[in-house]
Amino acid sequence: MPFVPQEVFADRAKRIRTFLAQEGCGALIITTPENFYMVSGFHLDVAPWERPVAAVIPAEGEPFLIMNELSTNHLRFAIERGTLFIRDYTIYDEHPRLRNRTWNVLQWGKLLRTKLHERGISGGTLAVEGAGPARLKAVAPEFSIRDVTPFLRRMREVKYPAELEIMRLCAALTDFGQDRYVEHLKPGLTVAAYDFEISRQIAEEGARRYPEDRLEIRIRSSCGPATAAPHGSGANCAEQFEVGEGVVNIIICRLNGLVVENERTLFVGEPKDERQRSAFEVATAANEAAAERMVPGNPVSSADAAAQWVIEQAGFGDSINHRTGHGMGIAGHEFPEDMPFNHRAFEENEVFSCEPGIYIPGLGGFRHDDTVIITAGGPEVITKRSKKLEDQIVPI
Repeated sequence: MPFVPQEVFADRAKRIRTFLAQEGCGALIITTPENFYMVSGFHLDVAPWERPVAAVIPAEGEPFLIMNELSTNHLRFAIERGTLFIRDYTIYDEHPRLRNRTWNVLQWGKLLRTKLHERGISGGTLAVEGAGPARLKAVAPEFSIRDVTPFLRRMREVKYPAELEIMRLCAALTDFGQDRYVEHLKPGLTVAAYDFEISRQIAEEGARRYPEDRLEIRIRSSCGPATAAPHGSGANCAEQFEVGEGVVNIIICRLNGLVVENERTLFVGEPKDERQRSAFEVATAANEAAAERMVPGNPVSSADAAAQWVIEQAGFGDSINHRTGHGMGIAGHEFPEDMPFNHRAFEENEVFSCEPGIYIPGLGGFRHDDTVIITAGGPEVITKRSKKLEDQIVPI
């Protein structure tokens, strides 16, 4: 299984240079983790607020990186692996050296300014994210700064075919996890510990399927009344699985830089309350109704409206706590994030979560979350674990 191919990053660089030329900007400066990966292929191993970095793509000339020395060997591994797209980089020191002194962290802005000048970029407008790197503005008043965050967001929304294939493989791994979750669950197990056990099994399977690749796993579950809060009660480390109660889990995997969500509602034995069955079926129907709307040309907001209509018609309208979905990709919560109020059309090769929920205090929460690729042939739901009630009842 390959990482995202270098051709994808090369194409992004080409698109960025075209944008810079059109907008009259001398270079694009990236300083945040997700966009840093998007343009360089490098997963940051440092927090940029603490150890600032920069990925710079000039309108003309080769791109370059400014990196902290902590990343020195991480960069070497990435080069050996063939995943680092921008290979021209300068390392600054964590602290001053007695010998072989060079730039240090306090001089980060001056270093970036110097590298820009070396490439003939000594004034004009620089394209940045948000407010831009404050250190650069402080030491380089000759530059004006322009926020181009909307352009970067749009670039992340539509995926390349190679990225979609990675997400499909990642989804299959989350389905493996969901199957093991139902297979091994027993009443009395500690919920948090069980999440780690399923993470272990996914990690072992990931090592078998993709031994040379990058896999990150996060699972969060809750049981019983705590499921009425979409993210659990927030303070119950001794929570256990109980007979007759509902369970809401979410398995999130990131394979080679791309994220998939897979969430299911299940029951520990037969549900103890008929209202649980009713809410489960309505949540399932809302999930499927929303996914059906996820095709090119339909408004993004129509998926949220479809789910809301199903839930309200069943009498659970007051039990909706959140939107139906959000973009997926390099980040787990990707752009667009405003599904209920975003009336632009779905575009082919976008990826969305589909996760309408019903939350009833004292009874529980009911939510399935699928990852859906927008295709011309219809919605491609890549998380395939069954949502049928009979398949979500754990035998005891």
